[in-house]
Amino acid sequence: MATMAISHPLPLRRTFAASLSVFGKETKYEFLKLLRTKSFSLSVIGFPVMFYVLFGLANRSMHTDGVAVAKYMVGGYASFGMVGAALFGIGVGLASERSLGWLELKRASPMPPMAYLLAKCITAQVFGVLIVSTLIAIAMAFGGVQLSAVEIARMLGLSIVGTVPFAAMGLLLALLVPANAASGIVNLIYLPMSMLGGLWIPIYMLPRWLRAIAPYTPTFHLNQLMLSCFGYQSHSYRMADHWTGLAGFTLVMLGAAWAVFHRSEQNA
Repeated sequence: MATMAISHPLPLRRTFAASLSVFGKETKYEFLKLLRTKSFSLSVIGFPVMFYVLFGLANRSMHTDGVAVAKYMVGGYASFGMVGAALFGIGVGLASERSLGWLELKRASPMPPMAYLLAKCITAQVFGVLIVSTLIAIAMAFGGVQLSAVEIARMLGLSIVGTVPFAAMGLLLALLVPANAASGIVNLIYLPMSMLGGLWIPIYMLPRWLRAIAPYTPTFHLNQLMLSCFGYQSHSYRMADHWTGLAGFTLVMLGAAWAVFHRSEQNA
């Protein structure tokens, strides 16, 4: 006896709610993956916290020209942690997944094209917020640092926005460097850039020739914006200069990443 099959045509266009659900799930599982990867989560959160405990808390009673050293270092190591979360979470992570063919699998799936990259960017921002929150808690509990609600809100807001330029840089690095060398190359860029940006020690303590280079690094602009949350920024530059510097850096990184990706597609 013959039976009639009833077919239901698939929707040609995904609804907004369905797309939002895909983005949310992709972000959730990306975050859980990195959180459970102890080599990433413990190091990216642990290093800025460890450095602050060693150097920030050790100088909690020191003041220089009216600047509380322990409070100053909160801004520097907060920026240090944010940059690390973006470069290692996206740069190293994406390079590894690209070498394993995971990126091609994602592109072949019906998932929205931007969900994969956006999930990584949001995850880096979440880790940035966790790092900044942890440093704030330690500084206020053990470092004698006083932060107002407005200062805390500004730091947390900047931890979301300030991660984006380095997420773009991580994307470019992931497209350029081989997976087995990604971690080393990222460190070769990340650590000198952190020192030049004043993330470890104040800019004025660097040699003169390094101070001349510092304003050309994105970490310098990020750190100055973070220090401006409690009025410790250098008054030699306007805040608009720092925002413009980070915006320009982001556009350059995204443009270069698009060019590299487009070229690889043509050569494939």
